[in-house]
Amino acid sequence: MSQRPLGRSGLSIAPLVFGGNVFGWTADEATSFRLIDAFVDGGFDAIDTADVYSAWVPGHEGGESEATIGRWLAAGGKRDRIKILTKVAKWPKRPGLSAANIVAALEDSLRRLNTDHVDLYQSHEDDAATPIDETLEAFDRLVKAGKVRAIGASNFTPDRLEASLKTSADKGLIRYETIQPRFNLYDRDEVEGALAELAAREGIGIIPFYGLAAGFLTGKYRSEADLEGKARGRTVARDYLNEKGFRVLAALDEAAEATGATQAQVALAWIVAHPAITAPIASATSVAQLEELLAGVRLTLPPEVIAGLDAAGR
Repeated sequence: MSQRPLGRSGLSIAPLVFGGNVFGWTADEATSFRLIDAFVDGGFDAIDTADVYSAWVPGHEGGESEATIGRWLAAGGKRDRIKILTKVAKWPKRPGLSAANIVAALEDSLRRLNTDHVDLYQSHEDDAATPIDETLEAFDRLVKAGKVRAIGASNFTPDRLEASLKTSADKGLIRYETIQPRFNLYDRDEVEGALAELAAREGIGIIPFYGLAAGFLTGKYRSEADLEGKARGRTVARDYLNEKGFRVLAALDEAAEATGATQAQVALAWIVAHPAITAPIASATSVAQLEELLAGVRLTLPPEVIAGLDAAGR
């Protein structure tokens, strides 16, 4: 499997990141273990999680996803087969990007993950109340201590990411090497434009979430009736069941017929082929779903199919 660089960090990953938010939530522990095994056996190597996953679930408190990964490692999973990407700042128990919170949150994450280091430690969201240099100095100390290999950001505006990069350069501190925005065939505004230009200029990797638009781009959800009982049904109904969404689905249907692939495979292949993108993040709750996604990453779309999808998603 070809590798793509995570910015200028010296780290590289295969062109799909497993979204670990499902671990311990919509995928129980046994299923999660099977998913991680199938993912790495398929030649892929990056798993994205966060300390807050899955605090939104009744009866959960957060940390469930990280703890599931940690138990996979304890059960015999090979640490050198995966790169662990986790995040800090959004969990109400460990909010924000103060130096004290970053250090404490990382120790908690390392304990749950059953590892001595995180490959990519990410600011899950911006924290305007904490000086940028305080945040970066804390990350810098953790990298020098060997507990973090590289850092990234998520949900930052281009202006705030650029300000952070300038602070790193001015003060000789570790810099953000990656950014996680929302990006898929439907949601394109966060990447195309200022962020893509900044990333290209500064050598920042873009690893977008919502690659399948909460499942909408699988083609399974075409009416509110299709969403009954689904964990993300409300999100899909609110954000995607509209004129643009139906136009994107029509283009996906046409592309799927032309290529002999599924809608989900086409949607992922389009992201992987996008010149601004390092690797999309996508989740699966069964090995069959995962195998479909992996095949999509390996799919090469003809130029005319990419052009049709581009037009539909604008």
